[in-house]
Amino acid sequence: MTLVKKIFDFYLDASIHVSLGIFSLAHVTALTLNINVPKELYFFIFFGSIACYNFVKFGVEAEKYFLVTNTYQKNIQFFSLGCLLVAGYQLLFLSERVFVGLLILAAITGLYALPVLPKHKNFRSLSGLKILIVAAVWAGTTVILPVLSELGAITWNVKVETVQRFLFVLILLVPFEIRDLKYDSLILKTLPQRVGVKGAKNIGYGWIVLFYAATFLRTDFNTQHFIVKTLLSLILVIVVYYTKKDQGKYFSSFWVEAIPLLWWLMFVISLKLTI
Repeated sequence: MTLVKKIFDFYLDASIHVSLGIFSLAHVTALTLNINVPKELYFFIFFGSIACYNFVKFGVEAEKYFLVTNTYQKNIQFFSLGCLLVAGYQLLFLSERVFVGLLILAAITGLYALPVLPKHKNFRSLSGLKILIVAAVWAGTTVILPVLSELGAITWNVKVETVQRFLFVLILLVPFEIRDLKYDSLILKTLPQRVGVKGAKNIGYGWIVLFYAATFLRTDFNTQHFIVKTLLSLILVIVVYYTKKDQGKYFSSFWVEAIPLLWWLMFVISLKLTI
């Protein structure tokens, strides 16, 4: 049982779980917009997300990312390097449009993690920007990049999907913001620091309403979209409702981060039922 727990913890700590979520959202985009995304982009998104997330975890103090003494962190570091090499190989097969999009997202991620501002600060340390940057990068990675790989044009439905994805990630970040309330510096001025736990949850409910309402703005709105988004919105309401400051170890890191996978699963099942 101890070995299983160690493997499970490595699965979470090495960002495999969150990267599966990002990968699944990219596939949701392909399914909802009915586009064929190259498998190389899927591989890049999955392996690149692992390397990127693990870098961001240590990027606040970049020197500690390269001078690791902890064996467990070394294992994650070597694993991340392997994933980075796989992601780098996939770049050879991606279109110029996707490559340009990747450069923009990489720049935003770098500004988020690295101390590029005066007094060795990064964009992550600026009050209120943290969740907006994370949501923007997720939306860009899981919607814009797949669209650039196939359509090349940003249609109305693509805009709606991008806004929904941005709101979706903001909602998922609420439990993390509340969980980290006792650890985050007051300088960050995170959402719960500004408005309290109850206020942050109320804002989360507001985002859920906007997320759900955006579904009806699509030009190809159908019963399938209605059912999946209704169930997904109800799940988000339940998760925000049960979010508290003192959470179980895996509430956010596993269950909340599993919601993108659940979205993908619900959409795949709905497709099977309609065939």
